[in-house]
This record gives sequence, C-alpha cells and structure tokens, in this order.
Amino acid sequence: MPLTTPTGPRVPNELGRIPIVEWHQVVTVDGTYKVSRERFRAELRELHARGYVPVNLSELLDKTMDVPAGKSPVLLTFDDASPSQFRYLERNGRLVVDPTSAVGMLLDFVAAHPDWKAKGLFCLMPAAEAGHAFFGDKGIDGQQTAWRFKKVQFLVQQGFELCNHTLWHAKLSKYSDAVVQEQLARGAMAIDSAVPGYRVRGLALPYGLWPKNRALAIQGSWYDAKDKRTVRYQHDAVLEVSGGPARSPFDPAFNPTSLPRVPLQGGTSLSITLDQMDKPGAWARYVSDGNPKTVAKP
Repeated sequence: MPLTTPTGPRVPNELGRIPIVEWHQVVTVDGTYKVSRERFRAELRELHARGYVPVNLSELLDKTMDVPAGKSPVLLTFDDASPSQFRYLERNGRLVVDPTSAVGMLLDFVAAHPDWKAKGLFCLMPAAEAGHAFFGDKGIDGQQTAWRFKKVQFLVQQGFELCNHTLWHAKLSKYSDAVVQEQLARGAMAIDSAVPGYRVRGLALPYGLWPKNRALAIQGSWYDAKDKRTVRYQHDAVLEVSGGPARSPFDPAFNPTSLPRVPLQGGTSLSITLDQMDKPGAWARYVSDGNPKTVAKP
C-alpha cells in the first residue's frame, strides 16, 4: 500500500536510486564549483520537503540505513575542505562555528528539523593550497593552522564521516603508481593524525580522474622513510564527480567502487534530478518501508 507523506503517497521501493549530492565552496554567489549560501540553504530545505533524510557512507556500504517509512536517503558530500565549508570564529576567547559556513548552516538546519541527523561525508585534503588544508590555515579567511585538527575532530564528534581526497587534489591520471599511492596513503595518514584509528572508507576522485592503475584507487601502500614504516590504505568506496543518482546497495548492480554523484554548482539544478527521481523509470527514487530488516521491492 502507498505510504501517505506530506508530499503525497510513495510506494516503498528499496531498490530505487539514492542521490549522493556534492558541494564544493559555499560562498556569496554561484559559480564554478561554488554555490551561494542562500542556494545551499534552499537545497537543504528542498531535500527535506521532498522527504529525504541524510545517511552516512558507512550506512550505505553496510546496508544499515534506518530510514523512516515513506522517506528516502540522501548522502551529503563536501569536497575540497575549504574554509567556506567550515570556518571558526573567535568569540570571548573560545572557538565557535561560523553560522555562515556550510557546517554552521547544516547544523542549524538539523537543530530546527529533528527528523534530520548530523550525517554526511567530508572529503579532505591535508596539504592543499589556498586554505584547502583541513578547512583553512595560514590565516586564510581568518583561519589558523592550529585549528585544523580541531575541525576534523569536531566533525567526527558530531556524527559526520571523513573521506580521502588526496594530499592536494592531485590529478591521479597523470602520476606514476608510486606517486598515486603516496597521495592516498598520506591523505589517510593525515586523517589518522587528527582522529587516531579512524577508518577512511571512501575516496573522492579529484576531477573524477582515475589513476592509470585503477586498482590503486581502492588499495595500496607507501613506505614512510622518515618513520621507517609501510602505510597501507583501503577504500571500500570510490566516489565519482558526476553520473546521476546512485543505485541502492540492495540492487545487484550496486558498485561501491564507482559511486556516481549529483554535483551542485553554478548552472546545475538539484530540482531537475529530484523531479526525475519522482517519476517511474531507471532513476526512480529509493523509498523506505520503515523496516530495516526487509527490502521492499517495487
């Protein structure tokens, strides 16, 4: 039977598609790899109004999404770790999250909508330039280098997850196997330095470019000559730059090592994708039956 929701009846379909939406910079106006703050807030409102609730990458991979009946999962992803995503302000001797940064706006939205939880995936670079090293350093956009680890730790404490995005947004397709493995191993190692023991399960490919040896995007190793040890990495998921909504993890064709995403920036429209997902067809949306122990088929 159809489940009545505020936006109309939806028939459970847990083989349907799941949008993995992708933001980069959240700034004043839309542009290449940029959305305005007003638009970011509007996209959160639209996802909520249309019956989507955030899930984490681990829940998608482990098939443990606990989504209310009639609702649909969405995975929120953020690439490049810019200060616009997470900015600290100093107020009376303490650090507070800038409410105009993406993290600040998202946490405010979650606080105002109890059916949403603080879930999402932040794809990090620890050694990028222009303030993209763990959300800002060297005074760029008012952010101090000493705050970087605090930000990464804060995200995990809130319930968000972390993702590898190489050391400095390297175009993996142009490098040797050795450089690729150093980029990915050191990226994961930096996250471990901030959050010891953290399991990095995902890699977001910079520019969507695969290394020549595609297997190295999933696993590999690098020898750390300084500490005389071998650092290994293994990604359970590889996120593409685009490609539309992803298949359900219950779909036999689900491939976690090539997860398509819905990029949001100047010139793109979230509504177009969500409208198509509301129609019958190959992109029909995942709709939960409310029972995590069953898989509702259309």
